[in-house]
Amino acid sequence: MSDDKSTAGNMLDAAKAKINEGADRLREAGHNAAHAMTGDAHHKAEALEDRAKAELHNREANAEYNEGKREATDGDGK
Repeated sequence: MSDDKSTAGNMLDAAKAKINEGADRLREAGHNAAHAMTGDAHHKAEALEDRAKAELHNREANAEYNEGKREATDGDGK
């Protein structure tokens, strides 16, 4: 997050982070399915990595959204 981003910039970054979170969760599901079918521990490890990335993107999205809300309510929108 940058202090000089506008409300729209923060909201756009929040949306991007949510999209990345969704992609990470889909990859996690794919690796979990592969692990269930093959029993290969490598797939389980990749699923755990993707889950961690998804959680990171979720936190980033929430932070950007909250910053955008603060920018919108402080009166100047910047």
